[in-house]
Amino acid sequence: MAALPIPLSLAGPALAAAAAYINARCLVSYDLGLLGSILPTVLSSTWWEARGRLNIFYRLESWATSKASENRVFLRFEDKVYTYAQAYDTVLRYSNWLQEKRGVKKGELVALDFQNTDSFIFLLFAVWSLGAVPALINYNLSGKILVHCMKRTSSRLVLVDPVVAVNVGDDVRSELNDVNFEVVTPELEAQMLAMEPIRPSDDLRNDAKGDDMGMLIYTSGTTGLPKAAIVSWAKATVVSGFTARLIGTKPGDVYYTAMPLYHSTAMLLGFVHTLAIGATFAMSRKFSTSHFWEDVRKHKANTIQYVGETCRYLLSAPPALDPVTGENLDKKHDVRVAFGNGMRPDVWNRFKGRFGIDTIAEFYGATEGTFATWNVSRNDLSMGAVGRNGSLYNLLLGGSFAIVHVGHETELPERDPKTGFGRRARRGEPGELLFKLPPKNINTRFQGYYGDQGATTKKIMRSVFSKDDAWFRTGDIVRQDNENRLFFTDRIGDTFRWKSENVSTAEVAQVVGLHHAVLESNVYGVELPEHEGRAGCAAVVLEPSVLAGEGGLPSEEALKSLADHVKAGLPKYALPLFIRVVKGTTLEATGTNKQQKQSLRSEGVEPGKTGEDVIFWLKDGTYMSFGIKEWDTLKTGKAKL
Repeated sequence: MAALPIPLSLAGPALAAAAAYINARCLVSYDLGLLGSILPTVLSSTWWEARGRLNIFYRLESWATSKASENRVFLRFEDKVYTYAQAYDTVLRYSNWLQEKRGVKKGELVALDFQNTDSFIFLLFAVWSLGAVPALINYNLSGKILVHCMKRTSSRLVLVDPVVAVNVGDDVRSELNDVNFEVVTPELEAQMLAMEPIRPSDDLRNDAKGDDMGMLIYTSGTTGLPKAAIVSWAKATVVSGFTARLIGTKPGDVYYTAMPLYHSTAMLLGFVHTLAIGATFAMSRKFSTSHFWEDVRKHKANTIQYVGETCRYLLSAPPALDPVTGENLDKKHDVRVAFGNGMRPDVWNRFKGRFGIDTIAEFYGATEGTFATWNVSRNDLSMGAVGRNGSLYNLLLGGSFAIVHVGHETELPERDPKTGFGRRARRGEPGELLFKLPPKNINTRFQGYYGDQGATTKKIMRSVFSKDDAWFRTGDIVRQDNENRLFFTDRIGDTFRWKSENVSTAEVAQVVGLHHAVLESNVYGVELPEHEGRAGCAAVVLEPSVLAGEGGLPSEEALKSLADHVKAGLPKYALPLFIRVVKGTTLEATGTNKQQKQSLRSEGVEPGKTGEDVIFWLKDGTYMSFGIKEWDTLKTGKAKL
């Protein structure tokens, strides 16, 4: 029997509906956006290298010497505004001073110990223009940690922001006799600006290759002393160009950050990102909850950057009101995209809703990492994911990463006893995220840590899935679901074991953070006498409204409500058996607003070791005061949890 023809009036809508279904199911258009951002960026980077123009100095020069962009605003800082041409002229003067007065030569490392300032930006380009390499120092560091970082760089010259010069004390200088610490005072800057704007010769920088070192950026030090990660020219150009295209930054846009430029998130995905597209970069000296949105409105920013708990801090602030009309200003801005990493799921929609943000662009990556994951999210389906992709992306690039089971005791990827190879995690199962490396030429993708071969070697695993293959260890536990969404689970070493179960600190913190009285939470495992494993403890900052009496203790109602909340949202083994109510308005964090667990974990819950903070434990259906008497019942084995 012959098939009946389908009328065109029905075929068109049917085909459109089928295409829409396939697109939604397989994320075809989303994947095309990802791939369409990668390919032109890689081609541009390859073209620049072939022409001897890979050094980032050439991006500034290109925009500054083009009639179409020379008068476009390049930098906005406080009340200062610089066009591309003005910035270029200043950079040439600074580079002339560095070369003539301080003898900076091609290939040498010059350390920059600065807060976010216009001077820092000009010095950064001046160093690049001479073919030298900037080492970006965390301006919060002092004492032995600063000495450690400086010894890693082997720099003979350190340029210091006057605001942080107090951190470079005699204790630091005495350990580094061969290092010249030069405080860049206004008087010294006047000398720099008095120099002629002479362009350094191309032969100082036109031989830069993709895997050559473009800068040194230190890791945040959340798991030990900071390590000097080598950031190659290829990474700087590809990451910045890709993100600019992915989130749709245009030359007329303003990208704003209050995150420190000594870290890769602000430097690569903020500053160099803006430069890649010829847009305007706006910045604050450092993050301030009370001034953040004021600066965003002043600079007319279209994109804002966040890291770690930044968005939670902004949510904790009271609404900004117009001093004349009393109007709520929370949504009075031009921001389309909030871009960054580390936004927790319990903050995600609250932040979008309160401040009227259309798009969250969350990524996962590391300064020294060789790959990254991305989630440009405009709906609840991708809320909280650190990456997502569809079938097309999986087909082309899915082999670039893998998730493997990790042994809790060894904290290493598990290997099959028969084959000796790693065991891939199934969909929905947690495991360590690995990034693939070219086994015969690892250095093209992973340059490692400067002056620390031991730490570099520890990040590489061989023969994981086949003989002699090579993979980069992220040290992070993630899980991927059936919708190709990637979720961060925990940092290896933070996950703890209790009642024979592995407990994710990130997932517990998410549940705790959803309670109406909790402004911030940080979960970790603590050792207890007469008990195996580690018990869960949540350090929390509580809403002032639930604190009462002398010392600001939480009310009985708040403690009971919190206990009911965690019991409803978590399995019994994952319950935080202890609550540490922290004095103050925030928990301890790094300069990039990432929470610190080390001191909390080492102090545990033993009375006398937690300072002014008050400890409560889960008992009889609520959280009750925990002191010396209760500690003694644990020590003598009279209390079992």
